[in-house]
Order: sequence, then structure tokens, then C-alpha cells
Amino acid sequence: MACDLRLAAESATFGQPEINLGIIPGFGGTQRLPRIVGQARALELNLIGDPIDAGEAYALGLANRVLADHELLDTALAWARKLAGQAPLAIEQIKRVSAAGELEAGIEAEKRGFATVFGSKDASEGISAFLRKRTPRFEGR
Repeated sequence: MACDLRLAAESATFGQPEINLGIIPGFGGTQRLPRIVGQARALELNLIGDPIDAGEAYALGLANRVLADHELLDTALAWARKLAGQAPLAIEQIKRVSAAGELEAGIEAEKRGFATVFGSKDASEGISAFLRKRTPRFEGR
């Protein structure tokens, strides 16, 4: 989600499974996702924890393109070459002015929330259950 452009293979799946471990998404999952797919869909993905396929990711704007698996690397390299040939100052300014909003403040709030829940008994239970391939028993502690 922190990438400027996102290509997806047809076989790709995307998700925010952290809720199933008793923790919250980190690394921008609560902040970047709503900016990409909208608040309601981001809440759904973050609260439910079920994965979506590449087609749905594209429909939500989470992926710029969906490609046949065997085309993914070649297309990514072609895009990288194209971007590398563009005017660096223009790219810098396009990215700077296109990124309006208070993302940094949101990321800081997310870090605090993640730290709060990561040390909880529920997080320990969720991670343990995941590793043991069993259903977690959360207690709200």
C-alpha cells in the first residue's frame, strides 16, 4: 500500500488478516488502506480479515493492473524502465503534491495502537492459535 503503483498477478490475494491474530494492521494498514479503497471498505477488510482476489483488489483501486502471472515481472520491469526515463524533478513534484493529507499523524496513531494490542493476551493467543492451526479464544485482555 505504500507503493506508488501496484501490479497484481491474477493468482494474487490481498488481505488484512491481523484481526484474526488479535492485533491491528501495522505499517500503514489502518491509514493507507482507507486512502486507497475508501473508509467503509477499509474497515470491512481490517475488521473481517478475509482475503480478496486480484480482480476485487483492482476494482477497489488497490491494484493498478491485474496481469497474467507470467507477465507480472516483465511488466513491472517495463514500468520501472519507463519511470526511470522520466524527468526526476517532475516525478518528485507530482508525488509531493499528490500526497496531500495527514498520513504521518495517522501512522503515528497506528503505531501506538499496534503497540497497545501487540502486548496483549489476545495477541499472544491469536498468534499462538495461528501457529498451532487452531481457532483462537479471545478474552478481551
